[in-house]
Amino acid sequence: MKYFSLNKRSPSVSYREAVIRGIAPDGGLYFPEDIPKFRKGFIEEIRELPPVEIGMEAMQPFVDGEIPPAVLEEILNKVLDFDFPLVALDKGISALELFHGPTMAFKDVGARFMALSLGYFSRNSDREVTVLVATSGDTGGAVAKGFLGVPGVNVVILYPDKKVSDIQERQLTTLGRNIKALRVKGTFDDCQRMVKKAFVDEALSESLQLTSANSINVARWLPQMLYYLLAYRQKPDSDRNLVFSVPSGNFGNICAGMMAQQMGLPVGHFIASTNVNDTVPRFMQTSQYEPHPSTATISNAMDVGDPSNFVRILELYGGDFSHLQQNLSSYAFTDPETRAAMTRLYQQYEYVADPHGAVGYLGLKKYMVTHPETDGIFLETAHPVKFLDVVRSTLNIEIPLPRQIREVMNREKVSIPIQAYEELRDFLMS
Repeated sequence: MKYFSLNKRSPSVSYREAVIRGIAPDGGLYFPEDIPKFRKGFIEEIRELPPVEIGMEAMQPFVDGEIPPAVLEEILNKVLDFDFPLVALDKGISALELFHGPTMAFKDVGARFMALSLGYFSRNSDREVTVLVATSGDTGGAVAKGFLGVPGVNVVILYPDKKVSDIQERQLTTLGRNIKALRVKGTFDDCQRMVKKAFVDEALSESLQLTSANSINVARWLPQMLYYLLAYRQKPDSDRNLVFSVPSGNFGNICAGMMAQQMGLPVGHFIASTNVNDTVPRFMQTSQYEPHPSTATISNAMDVGDPSNFVRILELYGGDFSHLQQNLSSYAFTDPETRAAMTRLYQQYEYVADPHGAVGYLGLKKYMVTHPETDGIFLETAHPVKFLDVVRSTLNIEIPLPRQIREVMNREKVSIPIQAYEELRDFLMS
């Protein structure tokens, strides 16, 4: 499998080179030259297959020639070592819980898959790799945990000061060793712009081997297909239309689901549910892509004004807006609406949702008003304990701290404040 730049001004590369580069030299995101199809009978057999075998079917075509099947199987055994339960709440409404991994966020799968891929590629190299990543919340912790102690890899994480939760900040600033955290005065979009600028900085490229661990990296983005396959594996047989509602910030997760759909997963529709950072909902109404500066919300991982992966979604549908509309709806919701949804889920189903999952639930409910004959699944992308203050103030309940969270609560937070790209550049060069 080869990967081309969506800016179409750089040569195609292998999976290995796409992972190590992160972004193409022309600043574009990498995209596979071909979209493979699942083998005949795979979907019919999926309920009988173990998760690792499902992962092999999905991921093998994308790493073919670069990661041997035995190594890929070993990677997937490490990546898929926790559960992804589908929790039925009501007729036609289920929550897919993606937060049972080491950092209690859906980013664990992609971050660990990328870390293990990069570890395999650098096993015989004496040149260190610097992983540069911007986070709006959960990516930082998942990347930090996934890459902790990986030989030959240094990790630098940029996060917006005072715009991530306390637990999220602890997960990315308390590990030490090969993990460094930079606290940026600004928004996630400012962090993301700095990262992108670093990748096209020729002086940096000459002195460092940089790669990105955001969902812009193919090794972080593509493994998220597995969520949708594992959800389908668990859902009861039904003739009703299957719909996924995905809390969406940088749009890598939902884009991976759409890739699984094009490979043969029978999904009828996707819903991109956002907070007030509504660039894509507005696009789906007007066909005009007009990014705005991001606004801080209680669902902070979705505080993205210019989602990087949306260009991949456009590529999946050949830039055909009407084709995209047939497969995607997108709705935006306010913080008061999000808190009301958290309350409704708790009162009606005794289900404690985090703010992002609540936004996913709202998107699904809105779609079902006009499409009632639907089997709807909304994604719960983070454990509610990661947003303890929001849950406490909204539901007036206490949540026991899971082991994964308890182990970081008493560690010292260490981060370096910056506010300009030149400070990031100087840090990396030093």
